[in-house]
Amino acid sequence: MKVTRSQALRYLVIGAIFLVCLIYPAQLFAGFQALFQIALPLVIGGALAFCINLLCVRLERHFWPRAQAKWAASLRRPAAILAALVLIIAIIAGVLRLVLPQFITAIDGFFSSLPETLKQVNQWLTKSDQANALTKQLASAKIDWTSIQSKVMKYVSSGVSGVFSSSISIFGNLASGIFSFILAFTFAIYLVSGKERIGSRLNRVCAAFFPERLMAKVRYVLKVANDMFSSFIVGQVTEAFILGTLCALGMLLFRFPNAVSIGALIGMTALIPMVGAFIGGTVGFVLIAVSSPMQAVLFVVFLICLQQIEGNLIYPRVVGGSIGLPGILVLAAITIGSGLGGIVGMLVGVPTAATIYRLVRNATWKKEGKL
Repeated sequence: MKVTRSQALRYLVIGAIFLVCLIYPAQLFAGFQALFQIALPLVIGGALAFCINLLCVRLERHFWPRAQAKWAASLRRPAAILAALVLIIAIIAGVLRLVLPQFITAIDGFFSSLPETLKQVNQWLTKSDQANALTKQLASAKIDWTSIQSKVMKYVSSGVSGVFSSSISIFGNLASGIFSFILAFTFAIYLVSGKERIGSRLNRVCAAFFPERLMAKVRYVLKVANDMFSSFIVGQVTEAFILGTLCALGMLLFRFPNAVSIGALIGMTALIPMVGAFIGGTVGFVLIAVSSPMQAVLFVVFLICLQQIEGNLIYPRVVGGSIGLPGILVLAAITIGSGLGGIVGMLVGVPTAATIYRLVRNATWKKEGKL
């Protein structure tokens, strides 16, 4: 078979790329990491745009859908974006409004009761026989206080410079984070507002440089991925609402304090699959422990039981049912995703597994003649 010049050039480029990957894997990996860090705000912006667009699509149906005027068509998208942002900010602000004042009050109560607690400890040390025995043992022990003092002063002196340098680092990271968020948010709004125009231009570029058969397969994979990720986000929000409601009702039933605020917080943190409720539960434990440590312990037991029910029954059925993924594969995707990428891996693992599952299932049905 005769090889044309273009085919030979293609094989030569592929071979060169393979050799570079084989000889310099560490340098290539470091380069990809650096490139990813540079593009991270754009990646976050794309993720924000995807989530905002899910809400905008549903809101646009209610903004004068039958109007034919040009002004109505031009204002429908901006109105939907503005309404989506207001709705998201209102939900977050409402949860924080419920939780933050009580959390601040709890911390203030803890420090207010701290002097009385220290007084009781001091009384115990002066009156208790065990405390007197402990004091005598410490007095008889040979402790080099001069050495300890010098070590403490050395640590403090080095700590002052460390705190100063850490403050500069924290300020720099905070400024960088704010700038990255502004860039990501701006990029997200740009994508949502001009998604049809951007999609049309990408289609023109791909049609000019890639075969139509390849682009048809790519569009099919992207469509399946879009369906799975969209269904996952909707299912995750539904599951978080169910968990937050069950937590609030259970706390009211068992007469735990701050039931509504803690339930709202757990519902919000439950957007992180499987472990999010425990993050909110930590704040709930602090809120309850200030007034009643025993009730705080019982609250942890209640939350563990609720989390077991949610993780083994509610989550696989609600989220797994919304994306068509069996419950056992949902748990496997969360386990593998968390091991590979932490919280981000957990968020991405389930819809990615659902996409692969749907593609393999459809390909199998096509081979069997069922599709």
